[in-house]
This record gives sequence, structure tokens and C-alpha cells, in this order.
Amino acid sequence: MENKSLYEVREIKDLREMLSQSCEKYADKTAFLVKNKEGGEYVPITYAKLKKDVDSLGTALVSLGLKGKRIAVIGENRYEWAVSYLAVVNGAGIAVPIDKELPENEIQSLLERSESSAVIYPGKHENTMLKISESTPQIKYFIGMDANEDKNRYRSLKNLLDTGSRLIDEGDKEFMEAAIDAEGMSIMLFTSGTTDLSKAVMLSHKNICANIMDTAKMVYFDHNDVFLSFLPLHHTYECTCGFLIPVYKGATVAYCEGLRHIAKNLKESKATLMLSVPLLFESMYKRIWDQAAKKPGTVAKMKIAIKVSNFLRGAFGLNLTKRIFKQLHEMLGGHVRLFVSGAAAIDPLIAKGFRDFGIHFIQGYGLTECSPIVTVNRDVCFKDAAAGLPLPSIEVRIDSPSDEGIGEIVAKGPNVMLGYYNNEEATSKVLKDGWFYTGDLGYIDKDGFVYITGRKKNVIVTKNGKNIFPEELEALINRSPYIKESMVWGKPDKEGDTVICATIVIDKELLQEKFGDSLTDEQIHSLIDQEVRAVNKRLTLYKHIREFTVREQELIKTTTKKVKRHLEMAK
Repeated sequence: MENKSLYEVREIKDLREMLSQSCEKYADKTAFLVKNKEGGEYVPITYAKLKKDVDSLGTALVSLGLKGKRIAVIGENRYEWAVSYLAVVNGAGIAVPIDKELPENEIQSLLERSESSAVIYPGKHENTMLKISESTPQIKYFIGMDANEDKNRYRSLKNLLDTGSRLIDEGDKEFMEAAIDAEGMSIMLFTSGTTDLSKAVMLSHKNICANIMDTAKMVYFDHNDVFLSFLPLHHTYECTCGFLIPVYKGATVAYCEGLRHIAKNLKESKATLMLSVPLLFESMYKRIWDQAAKKPGTVAKMKIAIKVSNFLRGAFGLNLTKRIFKQLHEMLGGHVRLFVSGAAAIDPLIAKGFRDFGIHFIQGYGLTECSPIVTVNRDVCFKDAAAGLPLPSIEVRIDSPSDEGIGEIVAKGPNVMLGYYNNEEATSKVLKDGWFYTGDLGYIDKDGFVYITGRKKNVIVTKNGKNIFPEELEALINRSPYIKESMVWGKPDKEGDTVICATIVIDKELLQEKFGDSLTDEQIHSLIDQEVRAVNKRLTLYKHIREFTVREQELIKTTTKKVKRHLEMAK
């Protein structure tokens, strides 16, 4: 495969330098598009205002005695979250992003484990914080993003911005001139804990900045791009790629109002890019074909149009996809040029399918511990079945490969975490001689592309020592239009061999649409049985799914839509 040159990037040693450079270069350009009320119009916020607000809040936090302290940030994707994060890491203290969807007891646990001295939160969490404050005296300040008044330990973010601005006018430069330790811990992130108790990952400015520059070398972004921010910001995938990279490139971040508003927000913001997870993209792709199936002859016409379009592109270099699939592009806002998928592997047919429609689609692979990107398919060099090529400053190798070349993926580079906070035992298990052991299994092809076959902990091992990767089977099952998602696992039978089982979540709406409301549970089970049999025909005998259950409620997931297998297995 042809080797394409990397894109040029500007060097940054820390996030404060990144912000200063961008705000100087793009001062009057829109950094964020926000909505002040639900359903309202997007309001632009410039880079100049972003810099002023970050400096003001940072100065105020330092004046409260929080310099060098851990400060938790919790909340939905919004401008105040971005300002809070940058203010904390760029001279105030150590940022501790926390998942807003966690129950009260878990939020309290993470605040205690991180030894946070302050927490910045939205109005929706007011009651939660009131309860937590009663038993957490170590938290000196509760800072409300939507609060208007200050009272004892409770402070208003708006008032702090005013205070900081005044202090700067009076000559206070302590925050703006604070020394940044690029190699020390500046961010403490909790893993989503899909298999174990979440661990606190320690990241530095150097880790994040290396990942920002590396990713920008691999995939083209510029100041004309508009990113629709949908995935939760506490997760490092969205934080690095959907927030910090746009700021680094002088692009615009538009905040999505929620799952139901994606299409509308894409149009309103004129978004050119969106990062998401396979579940959303697969759902979008299925919906396109489902809508087409409702009009007689449309599916056949679309398939012919794809063939013609691909022929013109391949034979003559003519890309007419936006014209041929104009209606589809308009449905997605009319400006989208790139979808990026992460957090789990996506069915290669979906990636190719979007590209057939004229929307470039790539996927990458990463982990919180790697800031997060390890590999990514380039916009100019990609393989849909692969997780991508290693980033320029990262080495990737396969540890203890099998005869098929499959082994644990290990990575080394400036993006690799400092370790797990207060957990030397867990750190020593995954960090060895500078190499990070990911816990993921995969292989590397002759062109250097990395392929993920599954999680080490999820592998099903048969009596004869055969390895079965549940993710592979799930991808095949999920291709059925009647199935929303699935989870595969193994259980021992009486002879001590392994029975492959699956939990299957059906698309009840589609079934009713196609067969009416009269379908009985037995008929649904029979229909799904046919789908499972079709999957088994494509598999070697030892991988056959022998048992399955059918249900309507979705699988238990993290906020980045990874299935919590341990909780599903415990049901």
C-alpha cells in the first residue's frame, strides 16, 4: 500500500501554549457554538472570549487557594465544561473529569478517591452535590455552572469569572504565569470499568499534546472544520479528539443537544465532522436503508446508483456522490465530510457504506491510558477492517503471538500514561519497560495496519484450546436488520466443553412494521433462530452459537456505549 506523507503540524509543549497560540492566531474566529436555551439558535463564542474566560476562571480558582489541588469537573457537553477543564489544567491544578451519568454514591466515591478539593458542576447536579457535601468535608468548594449566588462552600462560576477578570485588571498574573510541569500529572481520568473497578489514570500535558499532534499528522483537520460534540467529554476520546484537537486547529466545536437532535444540530451548525461510537453509526446506516425500503424500488435504485458512482470514481476520478445522494447529504446537514468511529470495532460494511454515499469514514483505536489514540486509519490511507496505523511517535507490537500471529497488543510512546493513581500493583501489570499492555488481542498485517480481534478477558477458550472472539460473532449477528445488538459468551456443558451462547436484543419496531403487531414470542424466537442459523453457516463448527435468548431492553452499557459484560453475565 502506498505510503502517504504526514500532515504538517505546529509543535506544542503543553495545553496552555496550545491555547495561547490558537487564541492569538484565531482570536475573532468562532471557537464554540452553544445554545442558551433548548431548541434555540446556536450562539458563537470567539477564541478571544475563550482565552479571557479561561484566564479569569483560573485566576479566581488560584485566589481561592486551589493552586495545585485536584478539581473535579462534571456535567454535560457545554462551554462551561471546556472553560473549567482548561482553567484547571493550565495553571490552577489537576483536572478530574467525572461521568455525569454515575449515581450519587459513585460520584462521591470518585471525588473521595481522587482527593478532590473542589468540584465544578451543572445545575442538574445541585441536589446531588448538596447531599455529597454533608459527608465530604475535604471538598472546600462546590462551584455551580448555573448558580447565581455565593454561600459558604458554594460558589457561582459566573461570579468567579467576574472576580478573576477584576483580579487580572488589578495586575494578578499568578495563574497566567504559573509554571506548567508538562511531565507531571495534570489530569486524572477514571476508566469506564467495563470489567473491573474503575482505575484512576494519571495523564500529563506531554501525554495529551503528543496525542494531539500525532493525530493531526494522520488525519486532516483545519480551521474551517466544525465538530459536532456528542460523546461525553469526561471520556478521553471526545476530550482529546472532539475538543482539544479542534481548539488546537482553530476549528469550531458545536455542542449537540442529544441523540434525538443529531440530524437537526448537524444542519444548524453546518458541521463537517462528528466522532461517535459504532452503535450510533450502525443505527444511522440501518435507518437510511430502512427508510429506503419503505418506498418501492428505492433500494434497487440506490444500489445501482452506488455502483455507477463507484465506477465513475474508480475509472475517471469523478466524485459525484454528493449530487447523486443529495437528499441523504441534506438529511445529515449538507456539510459532513468525515465520520470518525472509536471506542469499539465497527462492521467494515458500515464504513464502506458511508463512503459509498460520499461521506468519508474512518475508525481508530485507543485507550484512556494512551491519551487515548494508539492507531487510526488515515483519511488518505485506510483499511475498513483494521483499527488503523500506529501514530507516528508510537511503537506497536504483538506480544506472544499465536501461529495465526494473534497476541496481546502492546504500545510504547509519549502518549502512554504515568500510571494508575495509588495503585502500583495494577500499574506494574500493564506497564513493563515502558510498554503498555492493552489487554486487547490482535495482529499486524504486512502493511503495518493493526487489527483487533477482541479483549483478552472476553476470549472464549474451548476444551480443545481453540480461541473464540465474541466480538467477531457479535458483528455478524448484528448485521441482521431485526437485531439491534447482541452479546456472546461461553458456558461449560456437562462434558466440560464450551457452549457458545448469545443474548440478542431485537428491533421490535422494525418487526412490527414488517410483520404487524400479531407476532407471538414464539414467532419472534423462530425468526431470530433463522438469523442465528444463517450466521452459523458462515462459521466453523466450534464457533457455532448453540443457545440464545431474545429480549427488547438494551444491554447495560457505559456512557461510551461499551457493553458492561460483567453486569450482563451476573444477571
